[in-house]
Amino acid sequence: MTPFDPFLSRRGFLGGALAVGATALTPWFTRRGAFAAELMKTPSVTEGPFYPDKLPLDTDNDLLIINDTISPAVGDITHLMGVIKDPDGAPMKGVTIEIWQVDNGGAYIHSGTGNKTKQDKHFQGFGRFTTDKTGAYYFRTIKPVPYPGRTPHIHYKVKRGNKELLCSQIMISGHEQNARDGVLRGAGGLLEQELMMAEFKPIQESKIGELEAKFDIVIGKTPDESRRR
Repeated sequence: MTPFDPFLSRRGFLGGALAVGATALTPWFTRRGAFAAELMKTPSVTEGPFYPDKLPLDTDNDLLIINDTISPAVGDITHLMGVIKDPDGAPMKGVTIEIWQVDNGGAYIHSGTGNKTKQDKHFQGFGRFTTDKTGAYYFRTIKPVPYPGRTPHIHYKVKRGNKELLCSQIMISGHEQNARDGVLRGAGGLLEQELMMAEFKPIQESKIGELEAKFDIVIGKTPDESRRR
């Protein structure tokens, strides 16, 4: 028996649960390969109006420090990480993930953002990371905060070259505003909404209250890839 893995992601669990459920309802002679069923794809949602209209000079994966400045951004330091996979669970190498979000005061790095006068000039607000053969990505950022009309979230896009593969958002699991968020409700049912959640957990050994958020992403196949199957 395979030992229980306490770090099994909710995406893997949900995908496995669906595979088990499908197997239970399938005649024995068609069950072969049932556990090779595709993972559930991460839902796509709106880009929103605040993708940067002018990218910052610094677009690396550390959003707390801009270039070589000393002063860090204000907020709960969060290490955001995960693996980008295809529906078969294979890691996707060489794809780029971009994230953007409001600063601790609720302002985007966009000319039309609200609360512009109180914008944190030390927060990069946007970052990029390109995966290696493991499909892993990593950002150092802040825990997202709410602003009028929206639950806390981090926007992201996944691209291969100039081709956009997915545009979606990461929400805080269990946040009280999730139930009222129109974008989240528009992603689908409870199962689809759960695939957009991440737990922002304290890092026990951190002396400055840092958080860790693990969020795996499953990219759907393009029409051409589906036809080749």
